[in-house]
Amino acid sequence: MYNDNPTLEGIAKEIDELRQGEVYFDDVMQGPAGARHFYIESYGCQMNFSDSEIVASILAESGYAPTRFLEQADLILVNTCSIREKAEETVRKRLRLFDKLKQQKPDMLVGVLGCMAERLKTQLLDQEKLVDLVLGPDAYRDLPTLIATAEQGNKAINVFLSREETYADISPLRLDSNGVSAFISIMRGCDNMCSFCVVPFTRGRERSRNAFSIVAEAENLFQRGYREVTLLGQNVDSYKWTNPETEELYSFARLLQMVADVHPTLRVRFSTSHPKDITDEVLLTMAANANICKYIHLPVQSGNSRILELMNRTYDREWYISKVKRIYEIMPDCAISSDIIAGFCSETEEEHQDSLSMIELANYSMSYMFYYSERPGTLAARKYPDDIPLDVKKRRLQEIVNLQNRVSLQHNQNDIGKITEVLIEGDSKKSSADFKGRNSQNKMVVFPKVAGFRPGDYVQVRIISATSATLIGEMIP
Repeated sequence: MYNDNPTLEGIAKEIDELRQGEVYFDDVMQGPAGARHFYIESYGCQMNFSDSEIVASILAESGYAPTRFLEQADLILVNTCSIREKAEETVRKRLRLFDKLKQQKPDMLVGVLGCMAERLKTQLLDQEKLVDLVLGPDAYRDLPTLIATAEQGNKAINVFLSREETYADISPLRLDSNGVSAFISIMRGCDNMCSFCVVPFTRGRERSRNAFSIVAEAENLFQRGYREVTLLGQNVDSYKWTNPETEELYSFARLLQMVADVHPTLRVRFSTSHPKDITDEVLLTMAANANICKYIHLPVQSGNSRILELMNRTYDREWYISKVKRIYEIMPDCAISSDIIAGFCSETEEEHQDSLSMIELANYSMSYMFYYSERPGTLAARKYPDDIPLDVKKRRLQEIVNLQNRVSLQHNQNDIGKITEVLIEGDSKKSSADFKGRNSQNKMVVFPKVAGFRPGDYVQVRIISATSATLIGEMIP
């Protein structure tokens, strides 16, 4: 795979071949002739993708324009994730390739942003010398200064974690070119100290944005033609902002209603919910507003109470099941998805079976599923031996995946014959003759195009078949 004397074009092709759908490549406007260009990739959670749009806006103010062509880039940025070891390994592969590219283009700068930057700052900058600048999640405003520092050949690093930074005054440069759906970051950081998670250490403590700045961003997006916004936070349900002028407290339920009130045809989603914080007030607000999507991502992590206690999730199996029942009681048509970790420290086969049974009990429409990856600095790494063999972790994960696929297929087959409202997002990946879009339950729907319709339109679609991942339908005139 690796060439001893690579050309610029050859390295670019090599990097392209490694995309594999995991990387965010920006193919928006290229900027005026002669402009300096940046190229950015994002890994991990939706917050990272949202952060990349904040970074893009800061760079645009400094005279940079985005590009998807490596040969054109004066600055390469990788917005990283530390949640799993695999994500860090993937980023290292990219950085080694970018280092080869830099040998062909010495004036080009390479920077690492986000969670991995904060965790491995010294190693990346000094020991491996793979990057020119390192910025943590709260230091993006400092990017122009750090670029200037790196251009002088000096160490450029800022990984300071703020207790106030929310980037509320920055209008993100939307890198997603579909013009239909957009992310709005409503809060940053996390106060939940789950024993397996590095987020509190890499993103700092929780702080919430001014509610009116969030509503203004949603209004601006709607005026520009966007028809769906996703409110983002590590734990959106713990959003709380106090108006300094009136001392009124704005809860997540209140914010959700304010954004829903922007316009009836602006869909509202949110992610992610911690089970301990999602309230009846939130659920009733969702039920009362047709434009708030009936979909909740409610990570369980494990279906066993002892493992949940080791994970410091603050709930047990029975409590989580009662929360799921309450969601379905208030919104029978709601879809619930989850995160599940296989092979956490000391997990027995019987406890693994509890995670399997939870998939069926909760009837998840889909899940993000992983085997446990010990992260340095976490409570679990300090306190609990990572004692489940890798082959056992992988086997348990495969059992979880197989069961979730069966449950997802049945979940989708239950929609056959139903009519669902779909927001058109664009062309299907497989055929330009078909549209794709999502319904309120966050299910992807594919259907043949009908003349006169375009992305951003709402259409009624009758479902005629289904896979575990996709609904296939036809538009109703």
